[in-house]
Amino acid sequence: MTWTRALPAALAVCVLVLTGTASCDSGDAGQKERTVSPSPVGKVLKDTDEEGRHYREVDDKNAPRVGIEVQPDTDAGWDVRLTLTRFRFSPPGARATPVEGRGLVHLYVDGDLVTRLRTPEYRIPGDLVPRGTHTVTARLYADDGTVWAVDGHPVESAADITVSGAEGTPDASVSADVLSAPGTYVRTRGRGSPDRAGKAS
Repeated sequence: MTWTRALPAALAVCVLVLTGTASCDSGDAGQKERTVSPSPVGKVLKDTDEEGRHYREVDDKNAPRVGIEVQPDTDAGWDVRLTLTRFRFSPPGARATPVEGRGLVHLYVDGDLVTRLRTPEYRIPGDLVPRGTHTVTARLYADDGTVWAVDGHPVESAADITVSGAEGTPDASVSADVLSAPGTYVRTRGRGSPDRAGKAS
């Protein structure tokens, strides 16, 4: 009789111990999250990109940089490779809080958004670049959707590509500076140039 009454009491103690342990683990996880989430950085400007996303100004000394390389592939598409300096991709599900040198890359063709990248490589399908000359732009964004900027201009790199063959063929050429395009801030050609990217007057 005494043993059967003691058993539920023992089980109750085990439940309390397990619950207490879970609470401690949860608290530790919360503490780690607070530790790795720094305060917002930079200064938000009135200037915006084509989609109305504000620029986030940072000092040139610590600013991230991006370089772009575009090459035709054997299937009428284009292989894009990015070179990133002082910038790392945020993992999926990252908090919408700007962290210095972190975020996503938006890839544009002629000013139209093609994709948001979390990797330095991407293949642009051939049907997005028909015959003619096109501008491919890689622009850096913070996790809250603001545009990393220096001196009032977005941190980006652009390259011109020219498709000279018939539709669906890989006959194409790339401007000489595309193969080793350095990281640049100002886009000087195409619909996304600074004077048309929503800069405030």
